[in-house]
Amino acid sequence: MTELRQRQRRKRLQILGAAAAVLTLLAILTHLDFRGGPAQTGRTGQPVLPDFAATRAEAAEIRVTLADESYRLLNGADGWTLEGTHGYPVRADRLASLATGLTELTWGEARTRDPDKLNRVGLGDPREGGTGALIEIANDTGDVTAAIITGRKGEHLYARRPDETQAYQVSGDLPPLYNRDAWLDLDIIDINPDAVSAVRIFDRYGESLYLQRAVGTSERNFRPGPPYQDFRLISRIAASTPALALTRFQPIGVKPSADLTTKPAGRHITETHDGLEVEAQAYREPDGYFITLRAIEAGEGAHRGSTINEKATGWAFEISEYDWNDFTPAVSSIVRPPEIAVPETPSETP
Repeated sequence: MTELRQRQRRKRLQILGAAAAVLTLLAILTHLDFRGGPAQTGRTGQPVLPDFAATRAEAAEIRVTLADESYRLLNGADGWTLEGTHGYPVRADRLASLATGLTELTWGEARTRDPDKLNRVGLGDPREGGTGALIEIANDTGDVTAAIITGRKGEHLYARRPDETQAYQVSGDLPPLYNRDAWLDLDIIDINPDAVSAVRIFDRYGESLYLQRAVGTSERNFRPGPPYQDFRLISRIAASTPALALTRFQPIGVKPSADLTTKPAGRHITETHDGLEVEAQAYREPDGYFITLRAIEAGEGAHRGSTINEKATGWAFEISEYDWNDFTPAVSSIVRPPEIAVPETPSETP
């Protein structure tokens, strides 16, 4: 009887040992990536770019490489600029967002180590046509001091080191890196439609027109002002569209005004109720549609005029053809001149 109990006890121990072995094997399997070995989990919670504050202070350029475009942000004597724009400044808020994001980025859960799956989480090497964005920080000698490949899938941000295939979900946020021109500080002017009191238009045919409206009237209440008060509007919208063109000013690019090769196709001067005047000259260039701006400081608008000129002087701003047309209408498309009565020829007395 004692021997039987001992055999049963040994059998139970064998079963428990086998079960423990199975559990151990399952634990190992859950942490294996069969294409790359054990997943690395020791980084969780650690900074993606350690000591980035010091790296940031010595940064001379930021290189962004994407599958379909690459660009560099350069730190020069006049601050950060976008390469190829002749020193035009970049958006300070976007630059600060990138610097803060890289400083605060921390490793999260480990994901795939399979090189063939990296594109699925936006981490394919962009130098090889992959879906990731390579960010490199370089010092004034051109040496890369920090580098990371980032990408998004849904609401999650992922990252990996360029020399590794181990992908991680990361905690933190970064600004969009696609579209190089989105870095340009093109917030030049902000005028509310209610503030516009009048506009002077000089078209390409040598004709001119003055449109005005009273304070508090509707956006479609522009009327020909002296000496054009007897002209007849073709329609209200024909007058209000060009009259409010500057309130819709949205540049999509920029180049030095010294590089303009054509003559102005029209002049457009916006006046506000508080005395600000902004003159826009329109150019139809071989490489696009451009506007130059010059603010005339007067009255309460003096401070805003100075701010506009600080940003606009020396630059020509590219806009869409659709918006450019609002700055360059033919006067004949807005008004008709008054009809001139032709005196009757007196009949001869027979």
